[in-house]
Amino acid sequence: MNAEAQGHWNRVYTTKATNAVSWYQAQPKISLELIASANLPADAPIIDVGGGASVLADRLLEQGRTDLCVLDISAAALAAAQARLGAHSRRVNWIEADVREFAPPQRYALWHDRAVFHFLTDPGDREKYMATLRRSLSPRGHVVIATFAPDGPARCSGLDVAQYDATSLHREFGAAFELLESRRETHTTPTGAEQRFTWVHLQLR
Repeated sequence: MNAEAQGHWNRVYTTKATNAVSWYQAQPKISLELIASANLPADAPIIDVGGGASVLADRLLEQGRTDLCVLDISAAALAAAQARLGAHSRRVNWIEADVREFAPPQRYALWHDRAVFHFLTDPGDREKYMATLRRSLSPRGHVVIATFAPDGPARCSGLDVAQYDATSLHREFGAAFELLESRRETHTTPTGAEQRFTWVHLQLR
């Protein structure tokens, strides 16, 4: 695991409240809508990559989802989510790992990533991410992913990011994936700033 990256994100989650970080959402509306549009059965395995302390797992549990995994490089982020969920946290598989090195224990019907991929500014890191994705995804599996848009921030949490529109983001995944839907989102941070995101919903052909 990349110790520098792990240390960075653990510091973020130990120095800020989980509802004070810029990416906090009280209701992950677009994530839930795009996951629902995949029309997966309730027991379909779903992984939230970089899910950290997000409430997406909470909302999916409330919908009756029974096979959820949350992966994050930060143990502090995962601990915050587990504490919030209490006894319900046992219904989620929590994995502390770097997505670039992750060895999936199973195949997933849907891979969700809100704002991890755009931190991979090095082509080699993006290649490692894609290799993990290919190892992790079931045949005809779905990918729901969000990054900063071209008119979004150029940096986040002190780190440079890559920006994508729907076309360039789809291109990163290649012709093996069909683009089912794309969206733009203006996210309002807890401090009131606006951040523009690109979302795509892809399916393995």
